[in-house]
Amino acid sequence: MLKLSGGMVLAGVLLLSGGAAWAEGKADLARAEEIVAGRCFLCHGMEGESSSPLFPRLAGQHAKYMAKQLEDFKSGKRRSDTMKSQAEDLTSDEMLALGRYFESRRPQPHEPGDPELAGVGRYIFQKGNSFSGVASCVSCHGPKGYGTPLLPRLAGQHPEYIAAQLQQFNKRERTNDNAVMHAIASRLTELEIKAVAEYIGSLE
Repeated sequence: MLKLSGGMVLAGVLLLSGGAAWAEGKADLARAEEIVAGRCFLCHGMEGESSSPLFPRLAGQHAKYMAKQLEDFKSGKRRSDTMKSQAEDLTSDEMLALGRYFESRRPQPHEPGDPELAGVGRYIFQKGNSFSGVASCVSCHGPKGYGTPLLPRLAGQHPEYIAAQLQQFNKRERTNDNAVMHAIASRLTELEIKAVAEYIGSLE
């Protein structure tokens, strides 16, 4: 009869549990890809590089942030008739799997359409506007616009989409995550909104 030491048994258990977790993660990713191919790709593309500025680029976005937004769309906390219908039958596990899928996609760099306008935006992004009380974007989203698991990655986003979101925050039409962003967006001029959006779109 083969006798195993406690250490060997523990190692075997850990190996099996690790293999199960890997298989589960692979299954989750496969399910996410199935969902993307069935619905998300129409607006956001299979790789998260949407071709229309009406829809956000999702490549490289934080998984937990995406899952939260999907939960908010489903509950109605963030209002969107289109996204509510897309999210209402998703489970929390599927939302997180979708987040992980898009987080794993490689974002593509984009040249600014107006380099001079982007230069103005760079100043606002990095330093804010002390004369009007606008805080710098880097204080929350980081110097490269990569954000955190709880705050969105901005780098490389469609300038038109960023500008539209800032305008929605200003008017309180964006119905979630509004407390901090309204205070900032309400102090931005139209020029500053367009400029910072242009700069954000050029970040890799």
